[in-house]
Amino acid sequence: DGFTLRDLVSYNDKHNEANGEENRDGENHNRSWNCGEEGPSNNPAVNALRNRQVRNFLTTLLLSQGVPMICGGDEIGRTQQGNNNGYCQDNEISWYDWELTARNEALLDFTRRLIRLRREHPVLRRRKFFQGNRLHDSELGDIEFFQPDGSPMNDEHWEQGWIRTMGMLLNGRAMAETDERGRPIEDDVLLLLVNGDSSDQLFTLPANSLAREWRVLVDTNSPGEPDREVPAGEEYRLQPRTLALLAAVAPEVP
Repeated sequence: DGFTLRDLVSYNDKHNEANGEENRDGENHNRSWNCGEEGPSNNPAVNALRNRQVRNFLTTLLLSQGVPMICGGDEIGRTQQGNNNGYCQDNEISWYDWELTARNEALLDFTRRLIRLRREHPVLRRRKFFQGNRLHDSELGDIEFFQPDGSPMNDEHWEQGWIRTMGMLLNGRAMAETDERGRPIEDDVLLLLVNGDSSDQLFTLPANSLAREWRVLVDTNSPGEPDREVPAGEEYRLQPRTLALLAAVAPEVP
């Protein structure tokens, strides 16, 4: 039950009229947003925002710790036409449409890339939760949070309701975990940038001994695979309502 991921960004309200209960059934509080127009849209700006929001949700889910659970069909943009209680429907409302459009195929490729990144980076699927501790005299803890200017966040910043942009650093060099043979597990240093604002924001990339520059792995503003690096200490432009994942490129050893 509940909205599919595509419907979560396409409808403000449930549309369960076909269920025969005068739209009284199903959850009323879906925490959804139609991005400016209810239901299917021919507006390119609305559809672009919806597609980006879908990528944002998938990125948030697949880069989170714990076991991610994806509702089947969300990876190909499945819709139930706003019906959030379609258990009683054996028709196009609840069926899967396996004919991939160009948009849905791009979403499937994007989801596959996120899954691949999760499998490649153990820091995204830790066995134990973060402690905020430093390891082996590292200048950074296992997790750090940054303001857009690149400075660390403090307790006061967490209480500011106006903050819409932040960075979360996952230190793969300070995992304090071992594999099945007792060998230390190490990974890259990853940086997740979040811009929940309706305007673009500049984020100063942290500069430290772990990062000479930052390689862009994901930017939800574009479904394509990015291929660029940004020097540490420089600004990265986050488009409106966009997430970006970057990996630190370590300084060269003389």
